[in-house]
Amino acid sequence: MYCNYCGKVIQDDAAVCAYCGIRVGASLARTKLVRPRLGRKVAGVCLGFSEYFDIDVTLVRVVWLVTAIMSGVGFIPYIIAWIVMPEEPLLLPAPVVAQPVTNQ
Repeated sequence: MYCNYCGKVIQDDAAVCAYCGIRVGASLARTKLVRPRLGRKVAGVCLGFSEYFDIDVTLVRVVWLVTAIMSGVGFIPYIIAWIVMPEEPLLLPAPVVAQPVTNQ
């Protein structure tokens, strides 16, 4: 796969270009606040927020954890977000159509 911004060859499963840092993977979570199915630690709430606001997931997790420990307020919004945020829909592979075999 090629990066559309810098034109360099990158891995096929990359979400961010290793050379220029531009997001290359199309993600549903960028336009809609959802809990992604891949890459989440507990429920995917922090990962969903990080993809929606396009910031590092580690930063979101650390801020949420510090807020939860220091004030005790971070646990209740996390549980509410877990319940309210929809889960990312399953992306099923396209069905393979069998080609008829012709005898010659």
